[in-house]
Amino acid sequence: MTIDRAVLMFAGAMVLVSLALGYFVSPWWYLLTAFAGLNMMQASLTGFCPAALIFKRLGCKAGVAFK
Repeated sequence: MTIDRAVLMFAGAMVLVSLALGYFVSPWWYLLTAFAGLNMMQASLTGFCPAALIFKRLGCKAGVAFK
């Protein structure tokens, strides 16, 4: 799995988990959804993604977006 795909899968999982927690536990969990969205926007503008750094250290091979 490339870093690109791992980051997309992680971001999607965070959004779905936070939506479920917001619905079933507390609406405050929707802040995690907002954080994930803001982080994706920031990464698209700057090219810096903390999740990509973590997946790189875990041994994922580089993709097109995160080299």
